[in-house]
Amino acid sequence: MSNRFPKDFFWGGATAANQCEGAWNEDGKGASISDHMTGGTLTTPRRFTPELEIDAYYPSHEAIDFYHRYKEDIKLFAEMGFKMFRMSIAWSRIFPNGDDEAPNQAGLNFYRSVFLECKKYGIEPLVTLSHYEPPYEMCKKYDGWKDRRTIDFFVKYCETVFKEYKGMVKYWLTFNEINILSMGSFGVGISAGIVSDVPKTMDLAAAISGGGETREAKNRRLNALHHQFIASARAVKLAHEIDPEYRVGCMIAGGCVYPYSCNPKDMLASQQGWQLGNYLCGDVQVRGEYPHFAKRYFEKQGVKIEFAEGDVETLKEGCVDFYSFSYYMSSCISVDPEVRKSAGNMMMGIKNPYLKSSEWGWTIDPDGLRYYLNEIYGRYRIPLMVVENGLGASDKVEEDGSIHDSYRIDYLREHVKAMAEAIEDGVDLIGYTPWGCIDIVSASTGEMKKRYGMIYVDKQNDGSGTLERSRKDSFYWYKKVIASNGEDLD
Repeated sequence: MSNRFPKDFFWGGATAANQCEGAWNEDGKGASISDHMTGGTLTTPRRFTPELEIDAYYPSHEAIDFYHRYKEDIKLFAEMGFKMFRMSIAWSRIFPNGDDEAPNQAGLNFYRSVFLECKKYGIEPLVTLSHYEPPYEMCKKYDGWKDRRTIDFFVKYCETVFKEYKGMVKYWLTFNEINILSMGSFGVGISAGIVSDVPKTMDLAAAISGGGETREAKNRRLNALHHQFIASARAVKLAHEIDPEYRVGCMIAGGCVYPYSCNPKDMLASQQGWQLGNYLCGDVQVRGEYPHFAKRYFEKQGVKIEFAEGDVETLKEGCVDFYSFSYYMSSCISVDPEVRKSAGNMMMGIKNPYLKSSEWGWTIDPDGLRYYLNEIYGRYRIPLMVVENGLGASDKVEEDGSIHDSYRIDYLREHVKAMAEAIEDGVDLIGYTPWGCIDIVSASTGEMKKRYGMIYVDKQNDGSGTLERSRKDSFYWYKKVIASNGEDLD
C-alpha cells in the first residue's frame, strides 16, 4: 500500500484519568463520580454507590497507578514513536469539590509534570477536559449538569488550566463522547452527574435503549446536555481569547448505523439513528445551532430545552476547530420486532450477519470507519481525528512473558487501512490515537480483563497484581506502523 497519511499525521494513543491515574484521594484530589462506581464484568454490571462501601471494589481508586508511574509509561509511548498522547485532566484533582474558590496547586503541578514529560519526547498532548468524572461533591450539591450553575464552575476550571498550561498544550477536547447524553440514561451518571437519576447498576444495554426512563428524567438529561453545549461553546471562545494558537475539538461517540434491510422504514430508522446519535451534537458544536430535526424530536419526547438569554449567540460564538470521535463498531437497525429480538451489541443494534464480533459482542467493521469518516467530513468539512479505536480482548501471558495478540493487530491493521482509504477519498484526517494504548480499567464494565492496550499491565479484575508493564506483540507492530507513517502494516 502506498503511503497516504500526511507527513505530520498525529499517531498516538489514548487514556482517561479515571481509568488509569489512581491516587483517587491523594494530594488534595476530591472524589469524582467515577470513584463511586464499583468494578464489574461482562455479566455483572457495575454499580453506583452514593456512599463508598467497605467490601466493594472501586477500580478507579488505584487503576493502573499512572499517577506515580507516568514517567515510565510516557517513556514506553515514546519508544513506540507516539506523536500525540490523548489524556484527560481529572476536574476534581484541580477543583476537588467542583465549586472551590481556588484550585488545588498539587493537582496543577502533577499535570504540568506530565506535559513536560511528554514534551521531553516530542509528544503533543491532546487533553480532554471532562472525561466521565465530574466532581462528586458538585454532583451531590447541584445534581451535576442538571443545574445551570455548573456551567460557570466548568468555565472557571477551563480558564484555570488554559492559563496554567499555555505554551505546553495546544489541542483540547471539551466533553468526552458528549452524545451519550442524547442516546440514553447511562450518561446521566458518568457524564452529567445527575445523582438523583443515576441507574442503580451500569447496565449499558438497558440504559442506552432508554428502558425505564421517565419523561421527567429524559427532560433533565437533555437539558443537562444543553448545559454542556453552552459550557463547551464558552470554553472554546475562552480558549481562543487566552491563546489564539489553541485548537479545541468536540468528541463524539461515533456510531455507524446501517438499515437491516431495504425496507424503506428501516432506511428511515437508520437515518434517524444517524441524526440522534451523531448529528444532533455534531451540528450544535460544529455549526453552532440545533439541527432541523431537533424540534420534532424534542416534542415527541416531551422535552423542552430551557434556553437562557444569550444561549443562541453563545453556541454560534463557540464552534469547535476540529471534530474528534471514538469508533469501535457499527450497528444495524430495524423496525421489524422479530428481527429486533436477535442479539445486539452495546449500542442495542441488530446483529449484522456479515460481520464478526469481539468476545464482548462488539461488531468488527473497519469499512464502517471509512464510511463514517466520509459522512462526517462531507457534512462538516473541518479536520477530523479518530481519538478512540481498539479491540477489547482477554490476553494470555505466556511462560516467557510474551503476549501474542495477533487478533488486536488484525483489528488495528484493518482500521488503519480504512483510514488510508478515507484520506484518499479526500477526508482531512489529522490524527489517530487508539484507545487504551496501555491496559486500563474498562469504562463500560469496570474490569481489567477487557484489555485494549499494546502495553500489558499486571493487574486483575479483583485488584491484585504487580502493576508491572510489559510489551505485547502489538507494541512492536504499532511502533513499525508509526515509523513508516502507516505504510508498513505487516
